[in-house]
Amino acid sequence: MTRRPRLVAPVLLLAALGLAACGAPVDEPAASTTPSTSGSADALAGCTPDTLKTVTGGKLTVGTDKPAYGPWFSDDDPSNGKGYESAVAYAVAEKLGYAKDAVTWVVVPFNTAIAPGPKTFDLDLNQVSISDERRNAVDFSSGYYDVRQSVITYKGSPIDGKTTVAELKSAKLGAQVGTTSYTAATNQIAPTEDVAVFDTNDLAVQALKNKQIDGIVVDLPTGFYMTAAQLDDGVIVGQLPATGGTEQFGAVLDKGSPLTPCISAAVDALRADGTLDTLVGEWLSTQGAPELS
Repeated sequence: MTRRPRLVAPVLLLAALGLAACGAPVDEPAASTTPSTSGSADALAGCTPDTLKTVTGGKLTVGTDKPAYGPWFSDDDPSNGKGYESAVAYAVAEKLGYAKDAVTWVVVPFNTAIAPGPKTFDLDLNQVSISDERRNAVDFSSGYYDVRQSVITYKGSPIDGKTTVAELKSAKLGAQVGTTSYTAATNQIAPTEDVAVFDTNDLAVQALKNKQIDGIVVDLPTGFYMTAAQLDDGVIVGQLPATGGTEQFGAVLDKGSPLTPCISAAVDALRADGTLDTLVGEWLSTQGAPELS
């Protein structure tokens, strides 16, 4: 996704909120997941800096958008290892044998990352939902985060306090273009008024502040950040029901990349040994977001 201006450090933000752990983007319904690689340890056996054909020999180049915002990154600095996706990147690198100083970051806008064509990165972590449509243009690793969509608003809005999806159908909702959040808004909620489309979530937040829309559909961790850091009196109306398969974020790689099996094996190993759960507990949360019926 294109990014939003840097606001507050998400580590401090989430600590202040006292949030505990839990466990999006394409213009189609629920995105399909990438099958996990079996036998992660065996799959990683041949995945070393000496054997992997990376953009720069001996280094792992990771792409993401700028600004890199929380809770996925911290202080607009992907290289500091803080924030969920930054931490996942370094954990993947460690599984592959790369030291922290062998990981380099490049700025890659969301739409560029998922477009066909050669990449300037080895993998891209940018809250990209895995989908069959996107697989026509790029490769995905195994999923490193299981996604839920949410609806956010401000206290006293027309949808504040609503508890069902049906009660949102008369609302004026917004979402970022080309995301699964937009798909969830149009397909799951199916409001009577067209969903407003925004190039960035920042623009959606501004429209909500101006009361041009009643609420925004966005992935849940970003919803926590928006309501706590970007909105005055922001509230999460609730989580949308899960539909179909579990939507997941996956690392993006060049189509047919020889690195894809190794990146997937590293992610699978992190899921198997509990590292992903630990990082979710450190950086993300689902508390305070009721289920919409």
